[in-house]
Amino acid sequence: MEQFGQEYARLCAAAGAAPQEAVLRRLREPEAARGRLDLAAQSLSLQTCSALGRLLPGAAPFAALALGDCGLSEEGVRLLLHGLCSNTTVKSLDLKGNNLRTMGAEALGKLLRQNKSIRSLTLEWNSLGMWEEGFSFFCQGLRANNFLQHLDLRNNQINHQGAGELAMALTQNSSLQELDLRWNNIGLLGGRALLNCLHSNKTLKRLELAGNNVPGDILKAVEQALDHNQDREAILSEAQNQVNILSKEVLSLKDEKNKQFMDFVDTVDKQKEERARSEKMSAARVSQLQEALDEQYSIMNSLKTKLQMTEAALALSEQKVHNLGELLNAMKQEQNAVAECHFKELQQQKQEGADREGRLLHDLSAAREKNLLLRNQVDELERKCKVQQDQLFQVKQDLTNTTAELKLRAVEAEERLEMEKRRFKQSLEDMESLRVKEVDRVTQHMEASERSMHNRIQRLEAIRISLEEELSQVKAAALTERGQAEEELIKVRSQARLEEQQRLEHLEEKLRLMTKSRDEAQNCCLKQKEMVAEAQAKAKQLSLYADGLKRRLDELQQDLDSKEEEKVTELNKVKVELQEKIGHLEAERTAQDGLREKIAALERQLKALSSNHREALLDKEGEISLLLEKLRMKEAEISRMREEEAQRASFLQNAIMAYVQGSPLGTHGSRK
Repeated sequence: MEQFGQEYARLCAAAGAAPQEAVLRRLREPEAARGRLDLAAQSLSLQTCSALGRLLPGAAPFAALALGDCGLSEEGVRLLLHGLCSNTTVKSLDLKGNNLRTMGAEALGKLLRQNKSIRSLTLEWNSLGMWEEGFSFFCQGLRANNFLQHLDLRNNQINHQGAGELAMALTQNSSLQELDLRWNNIGLLGGRALLNCLHSNKTLKRLELAGNNVPGDILKAVEQALDHNQDREAILSEAQNQVNILSKEVLSLKDEKNKQFMDFVDTVDKQKEERARSEKMSAARVSQLQEALDEQYSIMNSLKTKLQMTEAALALSEQKVHNLGELLNAMKQEQNAVAECHFKELQQQKQEGADREGRLLHDLSAAREKNLLLRNQVDELERKCKVQQDQLFQVKQDLTNTTAELKLRAVEAEERLEMEKRRFKQSLEDMESLRVKEVDRVTQHMEASERSMHNRIQRLEAIRISLEEELSQVKAAALTERGQAEEELIKVRSQARLEEQQRLEHLEEKLRLMTKSRDEAQNCCLKQKEMVAEAQAKAKQLSLYADGLKRRLDELQQDLDSKEEEKVTELNKVKVELQEKIGHLEAERTAQDGLREKIAALERQLKALSSNHREALLDKEGEISLLLEKLRMKEAEISRMREEEAQRASFLQNAIMAYVQGSPLGTHGSRK
């Protein structure tokens, strides 16, 4: 890391600029020594970006580079990313909060096309989605990249068109596992495009779409697709692990077979040496060997017949697996039909709920109209009451006016009376009687008018009280009817929602059980296919091993034939020589004793050679018995595997039949 800092200072000095102290300080930190260069929140100049861009190609001394909130210019970003295009060590790159635009998006697209080491790229709080052309270059780079696993594009102002470009890139990308698109402007169309791309993309495990105005059903569908991808990845990893285990087992078997073959070659070499020492064996021994070889041929023929039987059994198991696969396909079609029926029923139930809600709304509107009529009646009654109150007020005012007039008249009469009294003292008594009579008459008239007015006021008060009571009763009835209508509407809506939720939960539970059973059946079929493939591979290996043994026996037979021909030629030569020696012996009878001794010695040597050859034959027979024992063990293993495969096939068939009988379609078919 010190050498990296020195190179950085040298490049800055060559460019005529002083190296930034913040960069040198970060290079001297322990975190940089551990492989992470953190330059976040540091304002990097163009000269610093140029120097770092020159130092980054090749094997840089760190695996993580953090450049968040550095205020990088377009040219600085281009220089840095150009240096990273040929980098082979940086695994994580953080460029959040740098306001990257068109040139930055193009540089990022070039980086994704050329770099093969970056696994995580953080681009949060940028503006990549504002310029469609630059974002299109970025998506093209992502389409060509097959190494990036984590991509963060939060708060990049990506609209539905950018989401469509991103979805087209994801259809061909086969490495990205996590994508964060929160807080953008994807909307409904962008969510549908991303959902459609998940049908072809099988590697994406995590997709964040919060804060994008994407409907809930699309989010649920995206989650289901991601769960399916995760399950598929888990199945693939498990299959890969099993393949690795099987490959290890195959390698160990190959090593064991190679060892056995080398041991066999060593034994054959030893036998060749022994055969070289036993070149003067007799024809009887050769005939015995021929008989032993014939027995071996018969054993090989029996082994071939057994192998053919095993192949026929394997073909039968394959046919059973094929039939089970067809049955599984038929079950899938039936499940799809059931799902469609359930979907239609759900749509029909939704339509019925909508009709019921419409009827309730119609009833509510009728109740509202009735309420309006009642309100109008109440207003009319209130208006009548006001008119009655006005009339009552007018009557009271008339009464006060009449009382005032009567009082004035009484005062005037008294004044006139006093004047008449002063003027007409003589006619005082007559006038007094007249006044008394007049006053009595007026008072009687006033009392009668007051009584009639009081009676009228009481009647108006009674009418007003009755109208107020009727108005309160009408209001109470309207309120009770309105409350009852609203409670009934709320109850009906809650009941419809509960019924819809229960039906949806029931359908989801059925779909989950169906998918679970389908996955179990698929897993069983895959396991059966793997077992069949393993059995076929083992059978092929055994057949290859048997063919090798056959070829080896043919070679041994050819060697024996050649040795026999050599022995015959040598015997002919020996006979000629013996005849010549016999001729010489007949000429020289004196040397017969020496020749007899030589013949006895030769016979002893022949006996020793025959005993050695007999021991070699016994060893060979022991090896042949061992090979036969191994072949018998292999046959037992093949038979055991065939029995296990038949049991598994029967278990699978019973499980499928039980599932068919337990499913709603099975019960319906049985009832029919």
